[in-house]
Amino acid sequence: MKNKRLIIILSTAATLLLIPLIAMQFTNEVNWSLSDFVIMGSLLLGTSLICEFFLRRVKSIKYRVLACGLVLILFIIVWMELAVGIFGTALAGS
Repeated sequence: MKNKRLIIILSTAATLLLIPLIAMQFTNEVNWSLSDFVIMGSLLLGTSLICEFFLRRVKSIKYRVLACGLVLILFIIVWMELAVGIFGTALAGS
């Protein structure tokens, strides 16, 4: 069961990265470089593996939901900053 969940995590991350790759073939509006794919892949895998760690180690469902929720919120904040520079930090190239 645990390894099956890990396979699902990896295949979901790969599938999500295929979306911009396919979109790049049909439009000029999506223009990702190799570094964009590496960074987004790292974010997706890191977030999902951290959540998997909490799902395996934390016994209480309440704390599992809380921990994974915080990890997802952090992922969304970093993603927004990298995408549009919502906070104007140097991370977004501002």
